[in-house]
Amino acid sequence: MNYVLREHTADVAVESTGDSLSTAFAAVADGLAAAMCDDIPDSGERFEVEVRAENREALLFDYLDELIYERDVRAVLPVENEASVHEADDEWTLAGTARGVPLDGLRAREIKAVTYSEMTVEETADGWRAYVVFDV
Repeated sequence: MNYVLREHTADVAVESTGDSLSTAFAAVADGLAAAMCDDIPDSGERFEVEVRAENREALLFDYLDELIYERDVRAVLPVENEASVHEADDEWTLAGTARGVPLDGLRAREIKAVTYSEMTVEETADGWRAYVVFDV
């Protein structure tokens, strides 16, 4: 587990680390799932996610926003997130997958939105660190 849930006034924050930017992004997404649900069943089918943005922070925001959208549209909790982040020609892309656990029957807390508040994506001596606050 490469993420830690952090309390943040009335919201919740996720701090993640990874040896690569891709790993750190996927860990934030796993933290998002953990913030919504304590016990995650083994059910669900994998689905694909793809986002593009002008910088790393916008890419992370759009990725997490897409997962929240998928939760709302598909009625699934995105878990076991995998992400592959790349930058080329001043554009950042993320191609990933998640296992969508059906929300029907789950006791899940609602995360309303991802925020830019205090968002951090930075390279460290050990790899990458990301910090994101979610509106609950």
